[in-house]
Amino acid sequence: MADNPPLSLTPDFTKCGGLIAAVAQDAVTGEILMLAFMNEESYNKTLETGEVHYWSRSRKELWRKGNTSGEIQKVKELYLDCDLDAVVVKIEQVGGVACHTGRRSCFFHKHVGQGQFVIQD
Repeated sequence: MADNPPLSLTPDFTKCGGLIAAVAQDAVTGEILMLAFMNEESYNKTLETGEVHYWSRSRKELWRKGNTSGEIQKVKELYLDCDLDAVVVKIEQVGGVACHTGRRSCFFHKHVGQGQFVIQD
């Protein structure tokens, strides 16, 4: 396999109104825990601190995941997609809860057919 030299890349925050999609994935299990958004400030703060920061669209403010709950997300790996407008952050979910509802994952509504869903913990 040939050497794979590092590339100097940054997300393109101009495509979607200054935001990029950020998927939080458990670094050990591969489980998708949540989807949120990052602006340039939250992306840079994530890289700087090693803890995931997001942009709250509803509150219109920067937030460090777990700032009030203690359920912080420690960055293990970060991947930028091919279009430079989304990231996957492989994390260690401290405390085990990623969702504001108190569940491990935000994705707990399971489709069971004909537009019907059940709660799957």
